[in-house]
Amino acid sequence: MIESILFKSIDWVSPTGIRTGDILVEKGKIKQIGWNLPEHAEVIVNEKGLWLIPGVIDPHVHFRTPGLEWKESIETGSRAAASGGVTTFFDMPNTIPPATTAAEIANKKAIAAATSLIHYNFFIAATADNLDEVNQVPNVPGIKLFMGSTTGNLLMDGYEAQDRLFANGNRLIAIHAEDQTLIDQAMAQMEDPMVHDHPRIRSVEAAVKATRRVLSLAKRYRRRAHICHLTTQEEALLLDGTDGWVTAEVSPQHLFLWGPDVYDKWGTLAKINPPIREKRHADALWRALKNGVIACVGTDHAPHTLEEKCVDYRHAHAGMPGVETSLSLFLNLVHQNKCQLTDVCRWLCQGPADTFGIVGKGRIEEGADADLVLVDLNAKRVLRNRQMHTKCGWTAFDGVSVMGGPIATFVSGQLVYREGDFFDQSRGQEVILAPPWEQS
Repeated sequence: MIESILFKSIDWVSPTGIRTGDILVEKGKIKQIGWNLPEHAEVIVNEKGLWLIPGVIDPHVHFRTPGLEWKESIETGSRAAASGGVTTFFDMPNTIPPATTAAEIANKKAIAAATSLIHYNFFIAATADNLDEVNQVPNVPGIKLFMGSTTGNLLMDGYEAQDRLFANGNRLIAIHAEDQTLIDQAMAQMEDPMVHDHPRIRSVEAAVKATRRVLSLAKRYRRRAHICHLTTQEEALLLDGTDGWVTAEVSPQHLFLWGPDVYDKWGTLAKINPPIREKRHADALWRALKNGVIACVGTDHAPHTLEEKCVDYRHAHAGMPGVETSLSLFLNLVHQNKCQLTDVCRWLCQGPADTFGIVGKGRIEEGADADLVLVDLNAKRVLRNRQMHTKCGWTAFDGVSVMGGPIATFVSGQLVYREGDFFDQSRGQEVILAPPWEQS
């Protein structure tokens, strides 16, 4: 185990801007930042041309453990994440069995403690009859509410049950916001639906109706709510001007891809819930992200095998991987002068930390956890399926050229990934959450 690292004369991203200097890491923490620090560290990193940024926090992944490990596992998903510069993940509860009890959450944490290269925590799912469980389970990032159906069987679309959930407790509720009744009605009108019909079946109206209800419930009960994978211009307008008790995330696929082109090119590989929509929505989501209406980025990394995806529309599984391509896609925007490196760190690092109340992560500052990523802003590569470390082995960004990407990933001061090689001498740790809205 490495006890200390000195990053010498490194360009780095602080919470307030771009800086240059020395950064000393000791025992997993950022000990000191300054100039000409004594070179007594066990490891000296002195590489010109590279930048140091906080480790990416991905608050929305599906690593499929337990029960669906042929798609992905906590081990393989965490390795893919590390290769993409991700040092912390929050995993969703729609596994087999689903994470609806404290016992299942404890089981997933135990598996992660033994197999994950990076830090972790797990959402617990709300059902019609586990209200006490979701409020009492210790140390989770939030309660996941599926207002619309997706992979798994955790739909809770009854208004009475939703109302009861919001009325009891103070834990953050993360919502898949689609109205199931409107989805079912649209599907019933389709005789032979194709993948191009997906955005019409899971319509803008279905998303907006659910998000309006979330806003109403959060306001009525003064409850912290978080809209997962926002997809529409209309929802972004609804969220503009809220008082911060309702936040939202956006996924890269809803920013970088749009219909009908994505369905022409990728067919059922592009089937995800909520769907990829027309370009006007992607443009509106970009504006909302830049303006702070959207708090952070979550990949919704949802791997399925090609055999599960490349079938007819009705039977194709919904979801796509993304945990190892997200940072590179955003760094490419820096190269294109569409945003600043500070923006990328705000959206992928600081934003998730603030949204979920994660102490000590998402920023480079003295006393913070040494979850760090060396990036090369001038590294040019083409994203390819064969390069992916995710177990499903494909990406919807196959063939996309990017400039900028992660070179090395450090978790609590330990090197876990560098330029294609993984280092398994350490394991990630459970993320301890202390959100202010849960404090008595």
